[in-house]
Amino acid sequence: MHQVHVSMHLPLGATKNHFLLMSSEVSDKRVLILVLAQASIHFAVSAFWFLWAPTIVADGRYAQLSVIYPCFLASRMLGSAGFPWFYGAIAPFRNEDSLTIAYVGAGLALSIVAYDYQEIAPLVIVFCIFHACVGFILPSLARLRTMYLPNELRGGMMSFSMSLANAATFVFLIQGSAHHRHVANSTILSLASYGLLGAGGCVHMLRRWRKHTRLNARSL
Repeated sequence: MHQVHVSMHLPLGATKNHFLLMSSEVSDKRVLILVLAQASIHFAVSAFWFLWAPTIVADGRYAQLSVIYPCFLASRMLGSAGFPWFYGAIAPFRNEDSLTIAYVGAGLALSIVAYDYQEIAPLVIVFCIFHACVGFILPSLARLRTMYLPNELRGGMMSFSMSLANAATFVFLIQGSAHHRHVANSTILSLASYGLLGAGGCVHMLRRWRKHTRLNARSL
């Protein structure tokens, strides 16, 4: 049997055009904001899943983790279910405004856990608030990607943001392991909180840039 080799190389002109498109999109500050916002939420969620159980059962406290875990999933589903109510013609806020509020809420929830000792019940409530915000943030970010990125660049943006989040998670897990113990659990949660608050500020800047662009377009 003869094997037919099919060339998968793009024409030189098409490759050059695609490279120029990638360069123009990556140099856009809006794309970098979306990358940082996506990476911050992925890092915060990863840090939560590694640290929520040790945080709740700290100091030898007893808790039924199998009962608490479904509460987190229900909170995330509740946040995702509320997403359609905040978009549309009768929505109280714009997409970027709602996303900024959700980021700030998730960051404040983690900051409470990182800086203040709580009993089991307040911890569960704060963690549920965090997951409700996460459930709202993820579809909101997906909507922003459809607004600012073409289809051929969304996968690369997601891969880049996931790489940043996974690299940060790996470094902090190594430094906070039982052998090194250079970074405390509260420090990891506080850094995740700072990342979420910073992402909220970046999304707010994105809203201001979009408004400024519209004003310039109208003046022209």
